[in-house]
Amino acid sequence: MSVSVSVSVSVLLIGRALCRDDQEEEEEEEEEAAAGGDVDVSAGRFVRYQFTPAFLRLRTVGATVEFTVGDKPVSNFRMIERHYFRERLLKNFDFDFGFCIPSSRNTCEHIYEFPQLSEDVIRLMIENPYETRSDSFYFVDNKLIMHNKADYAYNGGQ
Repeated sequence: MSVSVSVSVSVLLIGRALCRDDQEEEEEEEEEAAAGGDVDVSAGRFVRYQFTPAFLRLRTVGATVEFTVGDKPVSNFRMIERHYFRERLLKNFDFDFGFCIPSSRNTCEHIYEFPQLSEDVIRLMIENPYETRSDSFYFVDNKLIMHNKADYAYNGGQ
């Protein structure tokens, strides 16, 4: 069964966009899939984010996830996201989108509740840009369909 889902993410803080993730690579994957090619989910997609140090002191942030569904319905669409600093797991998020109708564009806002970080960890995260990373795994019917990777710097504006 061929499943077509593309995802775009905007991170919002009190109505102001902090960053937006481009869709160019998803569109290339959609074109390849439409042409009958296979999309390598293990290749993943990589995004690099840069925030100011103040971002690490936020308690919650809203992220708008927009995704489109191809010509077949998608059952049990789920995203699992894991955030790490170096080898330490900071937070695990698990979002269930459920059933998605075919040929639809969908938007869902997720509220991320951040873990309490010590001042030492915050300092290390600021001093070591891009050593904070995340993996986002997208599943349909418990089958991995996409894997995105990101890294983060918190030294913006300095």
